[in-house]
Amino acid sequence: MKKIISLCVLLIVTNSLAQGQQKTVQELLDKIVAEKMVMGVVAGYAINGETIEQASTGFADKSAAQQFELDTKLRMGSIAKPMTALAIMQLVEQGLLNLDEPIQTYISEYPVHPKTQITTRHLLSHTSGISGYKDGRESNTTMEYPSLSKALDLFKDRDLLFEPGTQYAYTTYGYTVLGVVIERVSGQSFEDYMQENIFDKAGMTHTGVEKFGVKVNNKSVLYTRNNGKGKAKEAKENNLSNRIPGGGFYTTLGDMLAFGNAVLNHVFVKEETLTLMRQHHSLEKENNSYGFGWFLYHPKPNVGGIIGHPGGQTGNTSFLFIVPSKKAVSVILANTSRAQSSVDPIANELLKLSMTADE
Repeated sequence: MKKIISLCVLLIVTNSLAQGQQKTVQELLDKIVAEKMVMGVVAGYAINGETIEQASTGFADKSAAQQFELDTKLRMGSIAKPMTALAIMQLVEQGLLNLDEPIQTYISEYPVHPKTQITTRHLLSHTSGISGYKDGRESNTTMEYPSLSKALDLFKDRDLLFEPGTQYAYTTYGYTVLGVVIERVSGQSFEDYMQENIFDKAGMTHTGVEKFGVKVNNKSVLYTRNNGKGKAKEAKENNLSNRIPGGGFYTTLGDMLAFGNAVLNHVFVKEETLTLMRQHHSLEKENNSYGFGWFLYHPKPNVGGIIGHPGGQTGNTSFLFIVPSKKAVSVILANTSRAQSSVDPIANELLKLSMTADE
């Protein structure tokens, strides 16, 4: 996913809000549905573990006249990445995984490169040199990979974009490798590990791994906009089995708020571990810097003061923001892809609401 909110956009939107009247979450969502920018959408924010405001509108299935409700399930996209990163750091805390060991320590069959070997640290921070999807056909594949280990065969023998650790290039496939690391180190399937150590710990009772062709109760239909333009229309389902750790989960608004609250309360990892994850590891300039599984939306000296992750895939445009100093979490999830131009500004407005709710 290439489009990321920049810090300058964030500041422009929040400053404009400070000068004008803030709208309710319901009003924000109603507008983009009325304009047919998304088919269905849900959003809300929480402070100190309490949900302050939430709303939903539009259709989960327009042809069946099924309304999009607060508890409608839908894809979360790349918001899966911080969840996988937290799982990795749990294993690091337990002394089962070393961030700087070559990846072959855990995946013996992974190709050895001529010079620098890929490490878990590289994978977490998108500095491994592993490329992204080769083309749109690969991103929208219907091919089923029976295991994450088999999914590695899709890309592991491709040339790296650069020597590991020397540059930054965002890639979902790097997180597929992390999923295999979790399996090899924990002795569990990735799905079982995430269920036990992430979803269950946060009380996320409506989140799980999406499986191609398998119907999930109360889950939204997938919609899209052509090249980010025009009205939302139904999209063809693609298979996420090649990217589960980086973007293969479905969820609900309530579960995403629960996840954010669990991050703030150090349910998954120790405070010092989360602090490490919030540091700048991506070798990029300060705007849109990346930690371990988190984009960092704050410049020095407060890098990591606002963390979060966007999501964008067939049938989804989403955004999660977490502000540790405010104990604030804000989330927006739309069932329509290529809708960043409509969803991103609302994500910024939700962030502003969550940061000023107690002022």
